[in-house]
Amino acid sequence: MIERTNQEWLDALRGPGRDEALADLRAFLVRGLGYALAGRPGVDDSLLEDFAQEALLKILAGLDSFRGESRFTTWAQKIAVRVALTELRRHRWRDVSLDEMTRSPDADPSMGSGHRFIPEILAEPSAGPEQQAIQRMLLSTLRRIIATELTDKQRQALVAVRIHGMPLEEVAREMGTNRNALYKLLHDARQRLKKRMMAEGLSPQDVLAAFGS
Repeated sequence: MIERTNQEWLDALRGPGRDEALADLRAFLVRGLGYALAGRPGVDDSLLEDFAQEALLKILAGLDSFRGESRFTTWAQKIAVRVALTELRRHRWRDVSLDEMTRSPDADPSMGSGHRFIPEILAEPSAGPEQQAIQRMLLSTLRRIIATELTDKQRQALVAVRIHGMPLEEVAREMGTNRNALYKLLHDARQRLKKRMMAEGLSPQDVLAAFGS
């Protein structure tokens, strides 16, 4: 790769030498991503090329935002790594079904789909017998409230985002909506849960205390 100063990179990417500069930058990004993502399962050369190409588009679109506070290549590599990590998260959840995520083979039909979606692993195994009993009671109550008080869409969103950690973008895509609508759905679900929990004599502080948070 040809050594360039920050200004030379900017001039080359904006001028007649753009193709050569793009090829150099692409090769640099692919090499850097190879180091950054080493050991991650499923990451091969073709995927690195895809990540670098997507990063190049973002870099070119953001040239005016480069302030020269670091080397241009360092700035570009940071963008490439962010792109790659975002894409890897999307790949991870691409084939996940929200219906399956909120369904359990031992679910009680009378309580609606997904009443077992809160895993027992959330309970603290090192707690004493009395504490574990309280935790199991709270988990059971939360399952029942979420299964019976929330709409299907509220339940899907809450389970996917808050329990399974699914990225907002993927949940929105799976549900055929956008981030703003998803935020509103999650807000309404939390408010509904809080209201019902309070009606049953439970507060968020009670739940946190029971799990040592």
